[in-house]
Amino acid sequence: MADTALIEVRALAKRYGGVVALENMNLLVQAGTIHAVVGENGAGKSTLMKVLAGAVKPDGGSILLDGQQIVIDSPNAARKRGIGIVYQELSLFPQRSVLANLFVNREPTRRGWVSVSAMEAQSRALLDQLGLHVDVHAPVSRLSIGEQQLVELCRVLLEEPRLLILDEPNSALNKRETERLFDVLRQLRARGNTMLYVSHRLEEVFAISDRVTITRNGRDVLTKDRAALTIPEVIEGMIGVQHDALFPPPLPPRAARAAERIVVEGLHNNALQDIGFSASSGEIVGLAGLEGSGVSNLLAVLFGTEGARGRVEFPDAKGLPKSPADAARRGVCLVPADRRRNGLMLDKSILFNISQVVFGARRDGVPWFNQATALQRARRQIGDLRIKARSPYALANELSGGNQQKIVIGKWLEIGPRVFLLDDPTRGVDVGAKREIYGLIRKMSADGGIVLFSSTELPELIGMCDRILVLYQGRLAGELSGTDIDNRTLLHLINTAEMPAREDAR
Repeated sequence: MADTALIEVRALAKRYGGVVALENMNLLVQAGTIHAVVGENGAGKSTLMKVLAGAVKPDGGSILLDGQQIVIDSPNAARKRGIGIVYQELSLFPQRSVLANLFVNREPTRRGWVSVSAMEAQSRALLDQLGLHVDVHAPVSRLSIGEQQLVELCRVLLEEPRLLILDEPNSALNKRETERLFDVLRQLRARGNTMLYVSHRLEEVFAISDRVTITRNGRDVLTKDRAALTIPEVIEGMIGVQHDALFPPPLPPRAARAAERIVVEGLHNNALQDIGFSASSGEIVGLAGLEGSGVSNLLAVLFGTEGARGRVEFPDAKGLPKSPADAARRGVCLVPADRRRNGLMLDKSILFNISQVVFGARRDGVPWFNQATALQRARRQIGDLRIKARSPYALANELSGGNQQKIVIGKWLEIGPRVFLLDDPTRGVDVGAKREIYGLIRKMSADGGIVLFSSTELPELIGMCDRILVLYQGRLAGELSGTDIDNRTLLHLINTAEMPAREDAR
């Protein structure tokens, strides 16, 4: 690891009216390293990155590059200094080709004409390295969100920045694409490139970074080599409490209604085989399994988006929903794992999104949208869920991941669900937002709801669930409860479909 600092930030400050975004923020990034910056929403990390990229002008403090104080007063000034940034929100031109997006305002020319062959030649190796095998002459709008995110990254990398800033670069990438991205980042580091990496996913931060800075309330609170840190220590630095305090204890029952149950017997389709279990109101039942284990398929069947055979009885004494609209009318809700594709209309307002389920589930056939009632719903959920937004008319894509997820939950709360199907509901949100969502899940259960909670993060399942059902290759591999719920047992069962031998039996 290099000893010299490529870039240093001293006492940086930024206010937006009465809101403090940065206050005495400090950062020192060593050349040739991957330096992670973590923190809750509002901790200042995104503002810090925008200052370094020239998109935001600070109110005070200084920035040093190679030990010399500099001024970065525009994105163009940042690029001239060798600073490139990949934002979480895409900034591509949808109707232009992949190649055109890769060379915006810097197209290579021959004899005064834009040279398509030169663009192809210059980008081919990097596109192959990223595993992006697409038609480079097709409009970028035809690509998946994950592919578009890789185009965004490729565009910045083609400029060969000395400092590459990555703000949630894999938020839309699947596991395979993320691993490929990390391979590229490691190769860049080996060539001496320097990177600032911002992410909510602490496991990935620990997998890729050399050094970590923790931010809270606009300040840096701790910087250490990644090898000298633990995830619980990072969480404590981010939120000011210990890791165990993330998971609120169960709440006393509040509901006056009678206990209800879901009963599943012999459920099967192409992805599921002979699934049987029951879940009662007032408990949180976890669903765990590797990708492709059948967990997502099970939730889809219970919500009416996949078909299956078998006996299923919901609290209303009826069987499987015929469709999502039928599920909503019967008080069955699904919070999907991918909120950006399946949970929200990002280009619509909070007001519109909150009313979406209620309006779609109506039986009376009233064809018009009541603006006053919708506004009342939006204000109720913004207040109850503490959604941080400038107004109910703010677009969903203007909000942080945690606040977007609260909207997904809030739109379902408006129908008063009896059954909550939660498919990885904290994916892609920061630790502070996770803690708030855990509190909402506890309230769902205490209010008499039946909660089925899937998560790819084992600590969530262990910290929140009364029982955990483990699926393996479409079958129910086992059930854990009480003192059997621990990391070793759960991990072993998920990966092998077998219960581990007890330590005291050896």
